[in-house]
Amino acid sequence: MNLFLIGIIIFVIVYLLLNAFARASSKKIALILKKIAVYLSLILAALFTIGGKFLFSLPFLLIILSGLKIKGFTALQMFQLWRLIQFLKNSGRFSQGQFNQPQGSSSLSIDESYKLLGLKKGCSKEDVLKVAKKLQQKIHPDKNREIRTEELSKLVNQAVDKIIKTDFS
Repeated sequence: MNLFLIGIIIFVIVYLLLNAFARASSKKIALILKKIAVYLSLILAALFTIGGKFLFSLPFLLIILSGLKIKGFTALQMFQLWRLIQFLKNSGRFSQGQFNQPQGSSSLSIDESYKLLGLKKGCSKEDVLKVAKKLQQKIHPDKNREIRTEELSKLVNQAVDKIIKTDFS
């Protein structure tokens, strides 16, 4: 008798879930599933971290980093941008005095320019322009008024100029 009752309860729950999915829009379903995945990943990551298994929680954290959006950036892109800014600060390229130079006197090396754009040597000019345009759309000062991205935007422009002048002229 108990198995019959449990079967009916499971059937009713499945029926209600399928009925709710049939009535909901696909965007709403996708949003709900994304939230469930993020919350579940956070809970699992917290449990593994508390349990002393930090290495096992790292993949879960990386999964949720790629899903979170912050002002047009994913959290993973924000982390990469932060690493880039730290690299530029450590090399002296991201200090206050550097950006008062005229546009023609770029202090970036060709290797730093490729690293800034996330490209490898040997790519085409179209690839350079496409990546620079995509990056500029995200960090342009007109789109991010509350965040000071003027210096970073200037660096991207300098990197593109350096690559085009060095490799494609």
